[in-house]
Formats: sequence, C-alpha cells, structure tokens
Amino acid sequence: MSGKNQKLTKKQKLKASAVRFNNELRKTLNTAIVAAFSFLIALTWRDLITEYVNTLTSISPLQGNLIKALIVTIVGVAGILMTTFLIKKQE
Repeated sequence: MSGKNQKLTKKQKLKASAVRFNNELRKTLNTAIVAAFSFLIALTWRDLITEYVNTLTSISPLQGNLIKALIVTIVGVAGILMTTFLIKKQE
C-alpha cells in the first residue's frame, strides 16, 4: 500500500472515530438532560403524593407511611418497567 493510501485510510479512520465520538456524546448529553427533567418531575409528584397521603391518613401516621411506601413503590416499579420497555424497543 502506498503512503498516500495509508494516509487516506488514517484520515478515514480518524473521521469515523470522530463521528462515533460525536454520536456517543449526543446520546450521553440527551440521557443526562432527560434524567434531570425526570428527577424534577419525580420530586414534584412526590410532594403531591405526600400531601394527598397525609390528608387521607391523618388518623394514623403508621398507616400513612405504609400507604405512602406502597404508592411510591407502585409508581417506581411502573416507571422502571416503562423505561425498560422503551429502551429495549429502541434497540
């Protein structure tokens, strides 16, 4: 292989590597931004659920904590299942 062809191949490899890096960077930034917004949404819903459960269970604090734990667990598991489904579907 001549020197010119070798340089061209190296340039092509470098360009392909830069494109892959750019794609991975975009994916990672997208994931970080989505995670930040998701965290914000989760905190907002947490406050709402806490207030609602506190209102419903003002008689017994122990029952209130149990109901709160169940609601958070159900919402969390549903979120995990939906996320897992969406990620597998994209692959």
